[in-house]
Amino acid sequence: MALLTAFGFLLTLSSIARAQDDEDQAQDPPGRVARLNYSQGSISFRPAGEDDWVTAVPNRPMVTGDDLWADENSRAEVHIGSAAIRLGDKTGITFLTLDDNTTQIRLAQGSLILRVRHVDDDDTYEIDTPNIAFNLLQPGEYRVDVSQDGSQTITTVWHGRGRVTGGGFSYNVFANQSATFTGSDHLDYDLGQIPDRDGFDDWAFQRDDREDHADSANYVSREMTGYEDLDEYGDWSYVAGYGPCWRPRAVVGGWAPYRYGHWAYVGPWGWTWVEDEPWGFAPFHYGRWAFVNSGWFWVPGPVVVRPVWAPALVAFVGGGPGFHFSGGVGVGWFPLAPGEVYVPGYHVSRTYVNNINITNTTVNVTKVTNVYNTVIVNKTTTINNITYVNQHVTNGVTVVDHDTFVNARPVANHVMRVEPREIAAAPVSHFVAAEPIRTSVIGAGHPVAVRPPVSVISRPVVAVRTPPPPPHPIEQRQAQAGGHLNEQALVKPAGPAQPAQMSQGARTQPTQPSQPGFKPFGQPNTGNTQVNNQVKPMLKPQPRVYEAQGTAEPENRNVQQPENRNPEPQANRNPQPPNQGFRPPQQQEPRPAPQETHPLVHTAPPVQHNEQQERQQEQKFQQWQQQRPAASPPPRQQPSRPEPSKPEKPKGR
Repeated sequence: MALLTAFGFLLTLSSIARAQDDEDQAQDPPGRVARLNYSQGSISFRPAGEDDWVTAVPNRPMVTGDDLWADENSRAEVHIGSAAIRLGDKTGITFLTLDDNTTQIRLAQGSLILRVRHVDDDDTYEIDTPNIAFNLLQPGEYRVDVSQDGSQTITTVWHGRGRVTGGGFSYNVFANQSATFTGSDHLDYDLGQIPDRDGFDDWAFQRDDREDHADSANYVSREMTGYEDLDEYGDWSYVAGYGPCWRPRAVVGGWAPYRYGHWAYVGPWGWTWVEDEPWGFAPFHYGRWAFVNSGWFWVPGPVVVRPVWAPALVAFVGGGPGFHFSGGVGVGWFPLAPGEVYVPGYHVSRTYVNNINITNTTVNVTKVTNVYNTVIVNKTTTINNITYVNQHVTNGVTVVDHDTFVNARPVANHVMRVEPREIAAAPVSHFVAAEPIRTSVIGAGHPVAVRPPVSVISRPVVAVRTPPPPPHPIEQRQAQAGGHLNEQALVKPAGPAQPAQMSQGARTQPTQPSQPGFKPFGQPNTGNTQVNNQVKPMLKPQPRVYEAQGTAEPENRNVQQPENRNPEPQANRNPQPPNQGFRPPQQQEPRPAPQETHPLVHTAPPVQHNEQQERQQEQKFQQWQQQRPAASPPPRQQPSRPEPSKPEKPKGR
């Protein structure tokens, strides 16, 4: 009886702990962000919740609520993992939603080209314009153009398939089609062939070809945001004990990781590192840094489908309250080395701590749990009982004064000189006790006079998916937190921490022993047996991905739908015309506590079943088929693009 009672008690504790962690996982931040990796001309940026437009800074992570504007004769390129988003001139976008599974973009005006390499079962790519919502259903290449007054949207599909919703109707747009939609309450549309390529198209295709031949895709997943710039600025080599490592070709004397850039406060993570170098994204948000043979090497870690993005993989020195270096109040940090556990300084679950470490370095679950118990369960703010390799590397620790840190100033210009003995004796912490101010959020960008027209900033769009409301300004958030916004604890555990299982937020979940091992997107194994043996039991096989062009996938994309979306009837999941059966979100039952909505998003009206409209769609599709050229372009996987035929261009293009 005693044994049964004890066993029942342990089961109860385990159930409570699992319930607590499930609740905490719902509050975990996303495992990916967007990155501005290329800009030409005048590109302006507005952080989520703020009113200030500043110059866009490369490598600044972009998150839900951020705005980007490409002015006249300007272009920009943004990456979210393997997906590339290109902005033409006079184009304004807002990231309405950007998380592990959803990329929802508000396109108020201008031209947008998207290259989507992979679409998982539960992924959503949605482009919302003033009169339609365009959902991308397959990997492929898409272009969306919105007229200057917002009354017309053109969707062009080179490869792939998308669904347009608006005006009470839905339309499927297939590969080699260009559809023009005019109006709002009632949509008129024309269906035609792909128009002649323009300069914007050519530029986007050239950028695609560059990525297609990226050598770095042999060593890291293409879902690692920032991999696309590693080839141009560095080289891969094999380092004993670490496997394939990357090293920058040319750096200044005294260079060290996390020194040539600045700190910015990016919600919901908090203090985030922004590197100056054009290649400086992936090596500072994934993997680890190792000092070998008098040089720094970046160790990317295991090749997984999608590693979890981190704001900065560092440990802080002397950043806690009440500590002073002899030179004054300062904040120091150093890069974590391979095998060292990263403990986030923001609110996360136990599972998140596991995921962000296992996908970024060679470390076993037991070690992660031990560090987690020490720092979180036992509430130990300092972690000096752990020996950190890079803390003792000559010139490996960077220290700046408090004002430089919180005001997003260039770190390299304000480095404090601190004696090595002071650094060795300083407490090491997983967080820094520095409260953000407005400058912390705005970052290093300078105020700009060039910004979108007021009509573009305030123009509402039509959406199928309901995005979250925009965040409040930093001053308001600080006031609500009583001036202690950054002082938020990690998860409050319900009991002793157990080795956590991988979550779907990291594109993984626990597997049974009988299941096959993890497989990446075709990249070779790192060759590190220890890494692979630790990762395999934690990860599931690669999720089903739609890649083949021209073959209709089973549309079970509503497995995990937001509450405002109704599943598509099984009988209507056929891509053949006419377009029937798709229903945009219906009005929900009134909730006891109404949720705040986004002021610039209107839910698409319910789809109306109109036989006359269906016949018109079928007729237009047949006309398009009759006008198709005899030979269709080859699949996009080929390195070169044939010149398309030259039919009459649709109106407005």
